[in-house]
Amino acid sequence: MWDDDLPGADLIARGIADLERGATSAEALLVRIGARRLESAGVELPPLAPLAEPAELALYRLLAEQGSDDAHSRYNALVRRLVSFEHALELASKHTSAG
Repeated sequence: MWDDDLPGADLIARGIADLERGATSAEALLVRIGARRLESAGVELPPLAPLAEPAELALYRLLAEQGSDDAHSRYNALVRRLVSFEHALELASKHTSAG
């Protein structure tokens, strides 16, 4: 799996759990956004059913529907955490495979 101390690990773990239950949450959509990169870094994801719209748009729409006036800021913050997790996971994988 991965080190739970990686930045954003909590979001990714919740997103995967939500995907396994078939729930559509901000975390699940975030995992969908990063699915290709996460899988290439060794993260096992459940099968992903097609969405009616791109995951990026679905996440933004979900945040806006939650009554948030700052959907744009929340969207950007979530994506930054995803990217931080991906970078940290890739670095940890390189260190593990090199040692």
